[in-house]
Amino acid sequence: MRYLTAGESHGKQLTTIIEGVPANMPLLKEDIDDSLLERQKGHGRGKRMQIEKDLVDIASGVRHGYTLGSPITLVISNDDFKHWTDIMGEDPIPEDTKLRRIVSRPRPGHADLNGALKYGHRDMRNVLERSSARETAARVAAGAVAKSLLKQLGIEICGYVKEIAGIHAAENESLSMEERIDISRASPVRTLDKSVEQQMMDAIDQAKKDGDSIGGVTEVYVEGVPAGLGSYVHFDRKLDSKIAGAVMSINAYKGVEIGIGFEAARRNGSEVHDEIAWSEEKGYYRKTNRLGGFEGGMTTGMPIVVKGVMKPIPTLYKPLQSVDIETKEPFQASIERSDSCAVPAAAVVMEHVVAFEIAKAITEQFPSDQFPVLKQAMDDYRNEIRCF
Repeated sequence: MRYLTAGESHGKQLTTIIEGVPANMPLLKEDIDDSLLERQKGHGRGKRMQIEKDLVDIASGVRHGYTLGSPITLVISNDDFKHWTDIMGEDPIPEDTKLRRIVSRPRPGHADLNGALKYGHRDMRNVLERSSARETAARVAAGAVAKSLLKQLGIEICGYVKEIAGIHAAENESLSMEERIDISRASPVRTLDKSVEQQMMDAIDQAKKDGDSIGGVTEVYVEGVPAGLGSYVHFDRKLDSKIAGAVMSINAYKGVEIGIGFEAARRNGSEVHDEIAWSEEKGYYRKTNRLGGFEGGMTTGMPIVVKGVMKPIPTLYKPLQSVDIETKEPFQASIERSDSCAVPAAAVVMEHVVAFEIAKAITEQFPSDQFPVLKQAMDDYRNEIRCF
């Protein structure tokens, strides 16, 4: 499985093309729409979320509710394009027409300047339109297809917020997957800890009042993945590495941890590694899960636990200083968006990129031309390793 996204933030549409999804897999538009709408929620989101109502149009690869095995095309239209036609349209503009909203002033923390230097753009709108986090809607659509595949294979996944602006959600390992999903979806900041929910919202409101922004930590929790997914044989086939790379590719993410992550550096080995046990019901399992469901680049059969660090959004209402690329004069950076905190939405994005990497690893490891064959192969493999 692989996917490609196309489209600009204020362009006509975002497009996702997914290749390698098994044939004869049930897939509904409603499942993808549900994920897209979840991404738009969250305390601290800006007015853009009120303008766009992200719903998908399945343009190819699905017939009568089942995948065909051919590439799946997903289209998310930008309702706001009608206000940007003269700026973002594909037709040449008349020589005597002055284009409005040209961007010559790069914003610190964005791709503006680096992208302009790389591609030679004097109008940095050519950069910021594509580097915008709006593109993550297309990635969530791809991940929603992956989540559908995983769910039908008995694998559940949930993303939520662990921390916002230094406010930490307490650990509660006793929560079931169903509880994690329900609680996170009901929370305005997508946290599992109700006791810090208001504090997080207050911090977001204060940041907005101050013209500032705040970041945080998101976590993705996955249950039902069998042991042995991934590989120790080649460095580029290690699944934890692929997941870490996918998380780091999300806009504004600056760090990834698997399991206890960096905390492992501060503990003795006896406090890090997970002891192995066996039972007739479970087969092999670990007494703890400090390594987050991975050993040697492969899954252990324990829940996969991945954390990601999202920096504060760099566009501020009290702008940072930069330099105009035309005049070379200093100035205060322009404002292109109004979110004071996008960490709750980022948890949804992270959930979906992790889902895609797991689904991709499954389709690489098991026969995947036909979904019923894949499902049977997974069932057989689970029975085999339980009795090993």
